[in-house]
Amino acid sequence: MIVLGIDPGSLFTGYGIVERKKGGTLARLGSGTISPAPALPLHERLLEISNGLSGVIEDFRPHCVAVESLFFSKNVRSAIALSHARGAALVVAAASRLDVFEYSPSSVKQSVTGCGNASKDQVQKMVKTLLKHPQELKADAADALAVAICHLHHCNLSGMVLRTAAQTS
Repeated sequence: MIVLGIDPGSLFTGYGIVERKKGGTLARLGSGTISPAPALPLHERLLEISNGLSGVIEDFRPHCVAVESLFFSKNVRSAIALSHARGAALVVAAASRLDVFEYSPSSVKQSVTGCGNASKDQVQKMVKTLLKHPQELKADAADALAVAICHLHHCNLSGMVLRTAAQTS
């Protein structure tokens, strides 16, 4: 299964493509950051995000998309811009006919590090470890990879629960 994880932002949208191979090992197929020029009006930044994510979907052909859900911020302006970027990502996924799964930041951290309050640095280190990735990862790309890993862990857990329920029936 190939999952596209997205860490949305109006200035930096991270993406990460993770595949769960036979035997359960995880492999990073690609990752990066879509960074529209900050001077662009919001609608043009959203178009760049949409176009960038469309290209990623075309290149990697993921089976589904996992997106980090909104966290509440004291800065309303930032929260609104983040909401727009999430919307752009969701529209691209829907236009590509991909199922979308959303995870809270604390669920992602819990799934990847075992601690829902983990720091960004801890998340980056665990992502590198889980994917056996030797190089440094940019923060937004690492966060997107973490979202994809979180989804794969949830799918794996759901599959185990279903198999166990079927065996006890």
